[in-house]
Order: sequence, then structure tokens, then C-alpha cells
Amino acid sequence: MNVAVIIAGGSGSRMGQDIPKQFINVYDKPVLIYTLEGFQKHPQIDAIEVVCIDGWHDVLWAYAKQFNISKLKWVVSGGATGQESIRNGVYNLEGKCADDDIVVIHDGIRPLVDETVLTDVIMKATQYGNAVTSLPYNEQIFVVDDDISTVKYIPRETLRRVSTPQAYKFEKLLWGYKKAFAEKIGIYGSSYTNTMMVELGERLYFAAGSDKNIKLTTKDDLEMFKAYLKSDKDNWLK
Repeated sequence: MNVAVIIAGGSGSRMGQDIPKQFINVYDKPVLIYTLEGFQKHPQIDAIEVVCIDGWHDVLWAYAKQFNISKLKWVVSGGATGQESIRNGVYNLEGKCADDDIVVIHDGIRPLVDETVLTDVIMKATQYGNAVTSLPYNEQIFVVDDDISTVKYIPRETLRRVSTPQAYKFEKLLWGYKKAFAEKIGIYGSSYTNTMMVELGERLYFAAGSDKNIKLTTKDDLEMFKAYLKSDKDNWLK
């Protein structure tokens, strides 16, 4: 079984709106529903769990019914941090997932997940035990020396940009979160499942990514998302 865990437990304060950004309507549909539709339509996803901000569970279930998100099986409450939210989602799957089941973790505010990206992350996780969506880094990266200058750069060929979706076999994922929270490893600040796993000594495997897979953090990101929805690919592009 392949289970998607969609993280939608944040308040989205940087968007500056009166409602959580995952519930902002874009062309008469909430952002979170666009995200869920990508997983609903994918033939290899068997069930969906959403880690949702408190007070919005009933709203989510109503939207899921309205937009035919029939794979939604569980809605659980988020935590005070991103890692606590993911942990809540993982713990809720205990007794529901088998050890070798693949759990795909994805941000609810990344509504443009590509089918081929999702397929590849599932395939790589099945093969290697985990997979993280990644892209080459195309800009030059310099290390700050004294705030106004630098004498060192990092070769971009050695870098990858990593985001969600990322996938793990359930047994290893559950082990990771229990160990991390018991020993206070990789759970603070901007830590995520991938960084936590590396801090726990795990090797991560790269899967395909997409530049279209943007995260909606600011109002500018929202405008970019609208543009993507309205855009048509040129037929002459190969």
C-alpha cells in the first residue's frame, strides 16, 4: 500500500491572509484541494491522510466530499512545529500500515506536484527504502566570509535542491520519528523528515523533481500559481 501524508497544519502567517493559506480559494477551489487532486488521480496512491490545522477538520472533510477526494481516509491534528505535525501523521498510521508500505510525505501548499515526479519517488522508495524529490542547483553558491565579501564557493555540481514529495518505507519512518523525538535529534527549526533522517545516520536517495513544484509561502507565490494554472504549453516545444 502507498499512503500519502499531506502536511497542512500551519497557519500560513507569511501570506498575510485571514485564513490558513492552504484553504485560500484560487478559481473557486482551495489550494489544498489542488494538492489532494494530484494524489487522488495518481493510480499508485491507495490512501491519503491529511495533517490539518485544528478547527478546519470539518471544512476539509466537506471540501473532500465536494471535490470527490475519495482516497482521503484520515485527518489528524497538526503540532506546534512542522516536525511535530509530520510525527502526528506518522504515529496515526501505526497499526494501519505494514512495515514495507510506502509513505509519501508532501506539503499541502505545493499544489503542482507532477504525476511523473510522484511516480518516480514511489519507485525509488520501493527500490531503496526512501526517496527525496530533487533538482540540480543552477546558480553559483558562495560562502560568506565577513558579511560583505567571500573567498570561497561551493561547486554547484555537488548540490541538489530537495523538497517534497519524499517517500519512506513505513517501518523506517516510524523508527526515525520515535528515535528523533526521544533523543531530540533533527526536530528543531526548519528540520524536515529528510534532514532528520540524515542526522540519524541514514543515506537518502534522489528522485526526479520539477521546477513547477512551487511552495506557496507569499502572495507572489500565489500569483505564480495562478499563472501556472492559466498557462498552456507551446506545441512546438519538445
